[in-house]
Amino acid sequence: MRHETSFDNARPLRSSSRRALLSLLCEVRQGSGQWKLARVSDLSETGFKVGWLPEYRLDKPLRIRIPGLEPLVARICWHKGRQIGCAFASPLHVAVFEHIVAHATIKEPPAG
Repeated sequence: MRHETSFDNARPLRSSSRRALLSLLCEVRQGSGQWKLARVSDLSETGFKVGWLPEYRLDKPLRIRIPGLEPLVARICWHKGRQIGCAFASPLHVAVFEHIVAHATIKEPPAG
């Protein structure tokens, strides 16, 4: 069974944003719950894609701890299969984005 959800109130990510396919282990949480490990696989200045987060809630902001940075606030915009797309509350500064990408494992895009 294929499960997709999108939300009418979700702001589209700017298509002009730079995007990096990467593999970055982070910690996420909602509310006062425990921090849980999650893998970010796609990052832009405005948002990211992360692997499945059990028990996530759409009405609560998500906090993400990217190694070397203070926790950042984001909101869940969509989920498809076992992937969740999130938008940062405030876009990353270009230098911060470049720092994250420089220290992450870069994934090659699929051939095609």
